[in-house]
Amino acid sequence: MPLRDAAQSACVSRAFLRSWRCHPNLNVTEETLCLKHSARRVDNILTNHSGIGVKTLNLIIPDSCKVDTHRFNHWLQIAIAPGIEEVTISFPVHFLFGGCGNSIRHLHLTDCAFRPPVGFDCLRSLTKLHLYEVCTTGDELGNLFSNCFTLEQVQLISCSELISLKIPFWLEQLSFLHVSACYMLQVIEINAPKVHTLKFYGNPVHLKLGESAKVKNLEFNLSKNSSVSYAITKLPSTVPTLESLGVSSYSEQINTPMVTDKFLNLKCLRIYLCGYEAFSPAYDYLSLVSFLDASPALETFILSVNQKDVKHDSVFGNASHMRQILGHKHDRLRKVQINGFCTAKSMVELTCHILENATSLESLTVDTIFDGFMVGADVRRCSIQRRSKCRHIPRDMILEAHKALTAFNRYILGRVPPAVKLNVWEPCSQCHAIDVRSP
Repeated sequence: MPLRDAAQSACVSRAFLRSWRCHPNLNVTEETLCLKHSARRVDNILTNHSGIGVKTLNLIIPDSCKVDTHRFNHWLQIAIAPGIEEVTISFPVHFLFGGCGNSIRHLHLTDCAFRPPVGFDCLRSLTKLHLYEVCTTGDELGNLFSNCFTLEQVQLISCSELISLKIPFWLEQLSFLHVSACYMLQVIEINAPKVHTLKFYGNPVHLKLGESAKVKNLEFNLSKNSSVSYAITKLPSTVPTLESLGVSSYSEQINTPMVTDKFLNLKCLRIYLCGYEAFSPAYDYLSLVSFLDASPALETFILSVNQKDVKHDSVFGNASHMRQILGHKHDRLRKVQINGFCTAKSMVELTCHILENATSLESLTVDTIFDGFMVGADVRRCSIQRRSKCRHIPRDMILEAHKALTAFNRYILGRVPPAVKLNVWEPCSQCHAIDVRSP
């Protein structure tokens, strides 16, 4: 019920007033605060709820609402009482608990300063911590971690003061760590034994794992570097326990190098390459064989390429000199999926290499269209999924998709072993129809 209606009903109905006071979830948003005399009404609502079992508090207050810091702190003192479990706060102000937050399990802070002091022990029941555009340092987070033994998830996004992040060994329940766009960050040190998933986006950092740390799943994206080359050269020795790796790159300029270190436990590899207008024509897709060679236990390989135009050397008219890389067998590779398959000669060569050297291959899926949302079996083709219309994609992408289908049929289809299940996702017959002359 909107705040205005709820307030009016409470004025005329004692029964409704009692039920309103007992409501466990409070949401104070920009819409709420735009009402006349809204700040006074929020005062009354929070006062009526004081000590009466608030479980969830959402305070989403933009600058335009002109709520002063004194009043905001007063609201917090009233609302954050024993028994509260989830707190979401977005307010540009220095934020610190006053000793009443030990029942909070989920904490979401946005656009504020969070300064836990030495000996901070006000969030001992915390299981999920999400900070977005929050001013806090590694030492201050360390003060928080010192008594948060129940933490399970930590998400840090755009925390500009963070230089060093240390995850101590006593966070034995922590399993998920997400660090994104913290561009001043230089070091991530993980000693917690159960952190199995790490998601990282940003500038290169020094990643240190303690003896007890066993990260198994890693999503990795460097903002201004060649992520694939960095991953294959740095991660095998840094994260030897990896079983699943996702690497995203928006500026891959260097061919994937051959390395001596191996991902001995890696079973699933996902590589996403985005070129916006056109992917660098200098990049050789066939060099990705280096990654397959460095992953002797690999079972699943998914390559996704998102580009509006293809400027690589085309396979058409140049197929008589197809390269081969000898002596590289991928005996455990069972599933391969290529999203955004194109006419680049090096991509055709990569696909042929896999078919010839993955002796245990069970399935090959090729999608001729990929725009960052359309993936494999979830592809949004209205002619297949019975939807009204496919997602809009540029005409150049549609044209390339038709050419890619011709390239696959001409140079790859005959190389697919009979035992391999083949799935080829063509352009939509309704939305992607176009007049294409065969090259």
